[in-house]
Amino acid sequence: MKFFPLAALVAIVALPQVALSQESLKADEQILLQQVMTDRRSVYASNMGMTEIESRAFWPIYDEYEGKVKALNDRFLDLVNRYVAGYDTLTEQQAKEMLDEKMAIEKERMQLKQTYTKKVEKVLPPKKALRYAQIETRVDNMLRRDVYGLIPLAR
Repeated sequence: MKFFPLAALVAIVALPQVALSQESLKADEQILLQQVMTDRRSVYASNMGMTEIESRAFWPIYDEYEGKVKALNDRFLDLVNRYVAGYDTLTEQQAKEMLDEKMAIEKERMQLKQTYTKKVEKVLPPKKALRYAQIETRVDNMLRRDVYGLIPLAR
């Protein structure tokens, strides 16, 4: 599995504003996010063992799901950028708003995951649907561990 692009994304997002402009940072994030999404797709392609018929049914669902997840990732990156930019001056009110946004993103992500796993379950045999859910969970856990491990704790 290729996760180097994610590590680069995390480094860019989590570090306090280096010498990059905000526009440059956002462009780099989008490029790296696209690479991570491409890498995720190849992880599924190489590990699902789908037939041609299964692939034709699965990939449109996967692409729709990834499009919706991308919107959540964009919200999360915006939240991280705001947190990093205001890290030294974070107020209690800002912290509360950020916490609420973080929890809303996580809730929406879980709802999406459940909705789309059910859709996958309708087009793939049960073992392959389970494999999809397992891969999704493993990839998400690895990404979250890397991302959250680099974000400094609030003080």
